[in-house]
Amino acid sequence: MVRRGNTPTRKDVAKLAGVSETVVSYVLNNNRYVAKEKRERVLDAVEQLNYRPNNVALALKGKRTNHILFICDNISNEYFGGLVEEMARLAADRGYLISLMGSRNDESFVSQVCSRVFDGIVISSTSFEEKYVLRLINTGTPVVLLMNREYDNISGRAAKIYTGIHDGIKECVELLYKMGRRHIVYIDRVSKKRHFSTMDDWRYNGFITKMQECGLKVTKDNVIVGYETEDELYQALRAKLKAGLQVDGIVGRNDSLACLAMAAVKDCGLRIPEDTAVLGFDNSRLSRYSSPGLSSVELNRPAIAQAIMDAFEQMDNDGEPPVIYFKGHIVERESTKME
Repeated sequence: MVRRGNTPTRKDVAKLAGVSETVVSYVLNNNRYVAKEKRERVLDAVEQLNYRPNNVALALKGKRTNHILFICDNISNEYFGGLVEEMARLAADRGYLISLMGSRNDESFVSQVCSRVFDGIVISSTSFEEKYVLRLINTGTPVVLLMNREYDNISGRAAKIYTGIHDGIKECVELLYKMGRRHIVYIDRVSKKRHFSTMDDWRYNGFITKMQECGLKVTKDNVIVGYETEDELYQALRAKLKAGLQVDGIVGRNDSLACLAMAAVKDCGLRIPEDTAVLGFDNSRLSRYSSPGLSSVELNRPAIAQAIMDAFEQMDNDGEPPVIYFKGHIVERESTKME
């Protein structure tokens, strides 16, 4: 037995259970088959020794951890912080904790998540590969996907919540088109790892689709993409405008990029919105306090948070993973309002 005051180790668990440390690892990580009798001996030893993380053993015995993991692309993004805040308010009433984690698109990150036990996982990431999403689903943990991209092989295996991203971007293009703007540009993400948008991405897809529906030609000049930092993107857009690129409407992937575009436009002596109208996405504090005020798409975060928690409850009760749709709406400010 372990001496009093000493922290038990995996070796202690293995000795008490009469198995190897490898078998203990398989049981705690739940990533290999272990015979029922050995598995039960390991779990009993974990409880007797109060081995940490004890929540793993409890969860493997069918008990709850009351812990939900939220994986997103950028934890500093105000939208995710606001959404998790809404979820935390609801989760507190149900006895849950919410953890927000930035995604890493690699095996090590996925293995770390799989080695822990959660009652639910929310994924809102355009860069997190589908094969890794499937790995998390295959652990048996209920998964909710916030659909900022499309997945080809996950039908019916996870809850899907369409937050309004696709239609929101399309409404931005439609508003600019109704204003008479015909030279519309999309400001895409920056990425040090060079993860740039494709048609699987709902924001990019919405822009391209609506441009085509409006009969507007889409060329390489219509998408500002391929830059690793915001400063690189700013300098590139400014150079294009100085060189004569005609732009009378801009849709930013988010409010930060839209404000960056507004700064480049103003630096080139163009007026907003008279010469170039600009829209962002997420309706963050930045959009309200920029100069001029930035028109932006707002998503219904309280309703989305409620839908996430309800989806987990439905799946916990052996219900089918739901598919839920929301619509965003444009909050208009000075960047698109003509006097």
